Amino acid sequence: MKPRDPITRLVNAFRKLPGIGERTATRLAFFVLNESEEMARELAEALVEVKERVGLCQVCCNLTEADVCEICRERRRDTTTICVVERTQDLRAIERTGDFRGLYHVLHGLISPLDGVGPDDIRLRELLTRLQTPPEGMEEPEEVIVACSPSVDGEATALYLQRLLKPLGLKVSRIASGVPIGGELEYTDRVTLSRALSQRREM
Repeated sequence: MKPRDPITRLVNAFRKLPGIGERTATRLAFFVLNESEEMARELAEALVEVKERVGLCQVCCNLTEADVCEICRERRRDTTTICVVERTQDLRAIERTGDFRGLYHVLHGLISPLDGVGPDDIRLRELLTRLQTPPEGMEEPEEVIVACSPSVDGEATALYLQRLLKPLGLKVSRIASGVPIGGELEYTDRVTLSRALSQRREM
C-alpha cells in the first residue's frame, strides 16, 4: 500500500534507485521540495519522456530514441569489428576513449547461472542474427571483441560467446586484463580502457 504522506512516498521512490540509501533519498526528496515547482515538473517530465521515447536499437540493442542508433548509422565506422558489452554505460565508456571505431552489441546482462540468468535472458539471439545476416549496408563481421567486465559472470559470458561464435569462422578476442578483476568498465579510466582494447587477445 502506498504511503499517504507524499514526502515519504518520494523518499521511498528515491530509495529504489541504485546506490541510494534512506539518508540520501531523504536529502533528495527535501531538495526537490525546496526547489521551484517548475524544476519539479521538469524532472518529472524528463523521467516520463525517457521511458516513453527511448528504446533499443534494432541493430545493436543500444539505448536510443531512433530505430537505429547514431553509432550504427555512422558511415565511417568499421562494420567488420563488433565490440560486445554488458550495458550501454560500458559502450559509452569505450566511446569516450576515442580509439574504437567499430560497432557494438549491448547484451543488457551477463550469463549468471547462480542468479538464474541464462543465454536466452540476454541479447545473444540478436547478436547471432546480425552476425549471420548483416544489416543492409554493413560488411560481413570478421572480429568480435568481448568487452564484458572481468567478473565471474563476465568470464562465463565470454567463454559462452567463444564457444558460440568460433564455429562461424569469426575471430573472437577478449579485452586485455588492464581492467581490474571484479571491476566495472563504466568506472574504468580512459587510458586503461584504451590499452585494454588495443592489447586484446584472441580467445
